[in-house]
Amino acid sequence: MEMDLNALAVFALVAEERSFRGAADRIGVTRSAVSQSIRKLEERLGFALVQRTTRSVSLTEAGERLLADLDPALADLRAAVEATRDLRAGARGRLRLAVSSIAERFLSGPFLSSFVAGHPEVELDITVTDEEFDIVAAGYDAGVRLGEVIEQDMIAVAIGGEERQLAVCAPAYRQRFGIPSHPRELATHRCIGWRPGPKLPPYRWEFAEDGREFSVAVAPEITTSDMALMIKLAVAGAGITFGMEESFRPAIARGELVPLLEEYSPYFAGFYLYYPSRRAMAPKLRALVDHLRGFDWDRHRATA
Repeated sequence: MEMDLNALAVFALVAEERSFRGAADRIGVTRSAVSQSIRKLEERLGFALVQRTTRSVSLTEAGERLLADLDPALADLRAAVEATRDLRAGARGRLRLAVSSIAERFLSGPFLSSFVAGHPEVELDITVTDEEFDIVAAGYDAGVRLGEVIEQDMIAVAIGGEERQLAVCAPAYRQRFGIPSHPRELATHRCIGWRPGPKLPPYRWEFAEDGREFSVAVAPEITTSDMALMIKLAVAGAGITFGMEESFRPAIARGELVPLLEEYSPYFAGFYLYYPSRRAMAPKLRALVDHLRGFDWDRHRATA
């Protein structure tokens, strides 16, 4: 069946605006022209896509399914057009990124500063969030997450090598309460937990022994969604906390925190920049990927 691509684009606009008039205004045609386009599309498909009332427009179940299938294709088309438009000018425009708050290496000043200095026509728009969501549907160009939570249909570029998680405490805590010799002893210690968001579960304390991974259920006396606060509390001697080594590295270098249970803390594949698998990549995103691959992470490792 030959399909009218313009009609599909009109349908996507109607779904986005939830209004025939809103879609008409976006593309500069009359409301009746939009209505006729949708009606012909429905006739060709053999089922209704939208439910119309005098006040609103909603999608039928078939309409919702069609929209879900259309969104990735339309995103690819928009990216292709944007890439073609930007070919003459090179890397420019707003680059939207969704970055995990614990991706310390990526969020380090030297990396982002050097990228902006080398690409002055690119505007970085960074949302620091630990929520997991579809970056394409949310309108982001790319994201940064731990490799284990990235969808398999994404292209992923490693950031700075392997990472590991550590338990740490202040020297004052170690003097007063001692330290555990095995992760399971953490249940008897004062602990400080981290929660990525108000509706998300607390971060798991995971270790490995003899090649087998296991987690320890601790009962934190304090739990926070603010990583900086968690580290300040640990430095102040409030208890043992747990997280990415890179987050603790400055405090460890200053002697404010000491690592614990290192023999139970193996390295693993760390953070990745990820983005949709598209044939046409916008020059601004290509510039970021190239900068990432050429950046000397060891030289700029966080120590303060």
